[in-house]
Amino acid sequence: MLEQQNGNAALYFVDRHIQEGRGDKAAFKDAVEGGRTLTYAELADKTDRMAALYAQFGLQREDRAVMITQDTVDFPVIFWGSLKAGIIPVPVNTLLSSDLYAAILKDSRAKALFISSDLLPSVEPILQDIHDLKAVFIVGGEAGYHHSYEEAIEQAEPRCPVQASADECAFWLYSSGSTGQPKGVRHVHGSLKATADTYGADVLGIEETDTVYSVAKLFFAYGLGNGMTFPLSVGATAVLFPGRPTPDTVFNVMKGFEPTVFCGVPTLYAALVAAMGEEKPSGFGRLRRCISAGEALPNEIGRRWHEITGVDILDGVGSTEMLHIFLSNVPGDVVYGTSGKAVPGYDLRVVDENGQEVAVGEIGELLVNGPSAAEGYWNQRSKSRSTFEGCWTRTGDKYEKQADGRLVYCGRTDDMFKVSGIWVSPFEIEQALVTHPDVLEAAVVAATDDNNLEKPKAFVVLQCQQAQDGLEESLKDHVKESVGKWKYPRWVEIVDDLPKTATGKVQRFKLRQS
Repeated sequence: MLEQQNGNAALYFVDRHIQEGRGDKAAFKDAVEGGRTLTYAELADKTDRMAALYAQFGLQREDRAVMITQDTVDFPVIFWGSLKAGIIPVPVNTLLSSDLYAAILKDSRAKALFISSDLLPSVEPILQDIHDLKAVFIVGGEAGYHHSYEEAIEQAEPRCPVQASADECAFWLYSSGSTGQPKGVRHVHGSLKATADTYGADVLGIEETDTVYSVAKLFFAYGLGNGMTFPLSVGATAVLFPGRPTPDTVFNVMKGFEPTVFCGVPTLYAALVAAMGEEKPSGFGRLRRCISAGEALPNEIGRRWHEITGVDILDGVGSTEMLHIFLSNVPGDVVYGTSGKAVPGYDLRVVDENGQEVAVGEIGELLVNGPSAAEGYWNQRSKSRSTFEGCWTRTGDKYEKQADGRLVYCGRTDDMFKVSGIWVSPFEIEQALVTHPDVLEAAVVAATDDNNLEKPKAFVVLQCQQAQDGLEESLKDHVKESVGKWKYPRWVEIVDDLPKTATGKVQRFKLRQS
């Protein structure tokens, strides 16, 4: 019987479904050959065993357990089982370097590490220097001299979830590091349900009959909501794919599982549109909702996706600090090229350098107030104080306020620059560039000319690898005609790809250094 006063989030997202008769329903499916299915009853049972597993290896309440774990049915067991045990799971990016893994393990002072077997080679060399670790569990392969997660969980006896407050720290997420070293972001139990009750219910409109496929991975705040929190909030089914999302792999998953909800990022939507041609691929027939976040969606990509699939993309804005999307387009009211309006339950302000609300048509920094805000960064007090100002959280994003209440993304605060004394939005120039028929992706940064004045510089990925004669001048003219003569890129560099985080964000700081 559920304890009514227990604010442990796992009771709502996992155990509740047993009482409501969904025990035999699939909660998660692995989208690989011979992949496993995890029912709600199996999820409840396995997560109940995690407390005994941790106790066996000497972990105590509030100890941290780092997860370098692929998107398989093991991920939700470890995550929700940790919450049940009072242990703080710390999912991290599965594509980091050994040095960054070492930094995160040391910074978090993790006592346990769960790592997928195929990722172990990138971490093994640094483990001898991580002195706080008490146990390393190998997920999905030979454990060697480490511990087998599968054996440990099967041998553990089920235990009741610990009592927890909704305001108690539940898990950490490390920021994606698009502008430097990742930061540990601490979230409480109540934040998970807050995102489900706001964006999940009021914008996404998640339903029990849905099958959800998120290409954004579970270690990412956006993916955690898409692939786990939202489906579990209503008893739906989520499809998990552990590999790299490419057009081919996405098409295969869509064909095999025919999801009703697809959650992508702008970079992948652009690649999918390019690969589709003019015909809707197999497996898209049941699709009713598509969402995007991570970076602003170019309006041309949104329009092309709708033309091919018949489904709009709900472009939105979220952050690791706010756990999921708080600003979004909504079904039936999509305006491509804008980020929409505030998600119900959140308040937004766009302010100037003095903290004053900007007028319509002006650009300022976006601040957000909502129930899913993090309680701060781990071990970074100064950064916490500058980001979390009372009930308001600074996003670091620049937006233009429109008369109808919609907001238009202009770029990160650090990415904005002035040309001839006027603010320039890199994203506006990038949007113009991707409407050129030869351009697949583009990123714009500030560079200095011979007079030491800042001007736009564009890095462009082409639809076809072969650059045509005169293409650079053609691109400059295209931008002049699209967004204004003074905004055109003074330099255009053709590149094979753009540096990105694993969540699809362009790392413009690397382009500025090139």
